[in-house]
Amino acid sequence: MKQARKIIEPIVEGMFRVSGAITGITILLIIVFLFKEGFGLFQSPTVEKGYSLYVHSTNKVEALSVAQIKDIYDQDVTRWEEVGGTSGDIMTFRIEDIFKMYKEEEMGENYELLPQKLAEVIATHPNIVAYLPDQYAPAVQGDIKKIPSRTIGWKDFFLGMQWMPTATPAPQFGVLPLIGGTLLVSIVAILIALPLGLGVAIYLSELASRRMRGILKPVIELLAGIPSVVYGFFGLIVLVPLVQDLFGLPVGETAFTGSLILAIMALPTIITVAEDAMRNTPRAMRESSLALGATQWQTIYKVVLPYSISGISAAVVLGIGRAIGETMAVLMVTGNAAILTHNVFEPVRTIPATIAAELGEVPAGSAHYRSLFLLGCILFAITMVISISAEMIGKRRAQE
Repeated sequence: MKQARKIIEPIVEGMFRVSGAITGITILLIIVFLFKEGFGLFQSPTVEKGYSLYVHSTNKVEALSVAQIKDIYDQDVTRWEEVGGTSGDIMTFRIEDIFKMYKEEEMGENYELLPQKLAEVIATHPNIVAYLPDQYAPAVQGDIKKIPSRTIGWKDFFLGMQWMPTATPAPQFGVLPLIGGTLLVSIVAILIALPLGLGVAIYLSELASRRMRGILKPVIELLAGIPSVVYGFFGLIVLVPLVQDLFGLPVGETAFTGSLILAIMALPTIITVAEDAMRNTPRAMRESSLALGATQWQTIYKVVLPYSISGISAAVVLGIGRAIGETMAVLMVTGNAAILTHNVFEPVRTIPATIAAELGEVPAGSAHYRSLFLLGCILFAITMVISISAEMIGKRRAQE
């Protein structure tokens, strides 16, 4: 028996080491892949891949930012001098506009004369800016000048105010509305869930009978096992009409509705962790407080809560992590409007919801594809900070 144990134990120990090594390597590879794909966005051109912008050679414009290109084609900017060009009204032109000027038979078979016709249009319109596919682009010579396409910058992504990844000719990858929506929904959810969760935790730990605790505790823990899509259906059918009617809103899919769903989903975590921390308060401390004449509520407020503050803090941090990382339920009830707002009664869009809604439809390797991976990097960084905070709080509690 002892000899068999000597043989089996090293084998089992080796299996555990291999399992741990494989797990660690897998996690590392996932992180490397995530950041590699995400940061590839900053190597993508500002103009859609396969297209370029052309102007008349007399135009003084040498470069255009992502925001300037969008404003020009949205006609928010209508004069060249507003973007550093020659004085005059801007004439926007797309490839399909050529068919308004020439008949298809004038383009030749297989459109071999299309580049020549495009060159004629640019040469005869000094104030034109043409958004053309490279396949049919005219030669850059004479009266034709190509505006150099720079790559998407850090400011375009991290300080951008608009998320329109499918816009043409210049997609907008401003992440601030998504970060703002994520934080708004999560913070309001915690503000709702924290007092409710703390109240239930105090009741279960200090006031409830053993029988009542035996009933409520499994029910609360069961809430954590309900799929998020079920919470989403509940929010869509029950909470959305309720919020719309109660506050007189045009739509019920708002940040507040998402916060209510997340608060419900975060409650089991907050209640369970906080209640465990309170029950770990030494019985001698409670009895000493009561022996000195303190009431039960004074004991809870002056003894139990201060002693378990680290565990309560960990419960809050874990609840925030649960709220920030939630996808399906938030996707279904927040309206998915990528706008930066502080009004909880307006639709918003969160980072996880954006990734879930858009990743399945984007071409692999495109700027849009890489931007979603970069959103994943941001979400990873946020959750890592939350996890480290919870770990530090737990260690401090152990030291106390």
